[in-house]
Amino acid sequence: MWELTALLLLATLEKPILSLHPPWTTIFKGERVTLRCDGYHPLLLELRPISTLWYLGHLLLPSHKKSIEVQTPGVYRCQTRGAPVSDPIHLSVSNDWLILQVPYAAVFEGEPLVMRCRGWYDKVVYKLHYYHDGQPVRYFHSSANYTVPQARASDSGRYQCSGTMRIPVESAPMFSAKVAVTVQEARHAAAVRLLQVQSRRAPLRLGRRVHSPRARRRGAGIALVRGCYHHSQRPETQPLAAASGARFSPGRGVHHRPGPTGRGFGAR
Repeated sequence: MWELTALLLLATLEKPILSLHPPWTTIFKGERVTLRCDGYHPLLLELRPISTLWYLGHLLLPSHKKSIEVQTPGVYRCQTRGAPVSDPIHLSVSNDWLILQVPYAAVFEGEPLVMRCRGWYDKVVYKLHYYHDGQPVRYFHSSANYTVPQARASDSGRYQCSGTMRIPVESAPMFSAKVAVTVQEARHAAAVRLLQVQSRRAPLRLGRRVHSPRARRRGAGIALVRGCYHHSQRPETQPLAAASGARFSPGRGVHHRPGPTGRGFGAR
């Protein structure tokens, strides 16, 4: 029963996932975007409908729906009952002729990085240049997205675009505001390093007993019972050691046959 309770408690502690549709953090004044909050709903704990809380900065918004339409700039978060507040999404609203749109979600190494330069209400942009940290990186004759197929950490930096528009005659070159982009470490690399750190710290588990590195050096037995450590002496006839010919008995740790002297392997 306690395992089910722990599982339900762990699930309620997961952050809801806040997403943006379309997935661009900068929009033109007057445009609207949709925010969606997907989180764990503890239906086993409560049968009534679960409402969603929405925040703009520190202001609590009146809506309790799973998704909302917004057009006000600021930092948005959401929360479902029994869960922490989601990670934020920062929405910018521009009144310029030209904006550079980048994804709201994190970009990891090895993944594509896509950005687009938009003219006011989707007017075609001509003689389009994309810049990375002030240096031109790509030119297009007219409106097109700029894509880095496999992003690297060196692709992080400040991006900008420039171009002309026919309003109604072709304008002088116009520049968007600069937008910061961060390419994060690859997901698998971060996960592998985390496992390596945990494996160095984690004790060696044998059945239901646990031996920490320090305990193995001094030969003391340490039993882990629901999160609590209890020191105990190893029985002479049932020492905890991974010896040749050892056999496992569920719930009893590791057993093996006594040595020639009648004492268990690993006994002092």
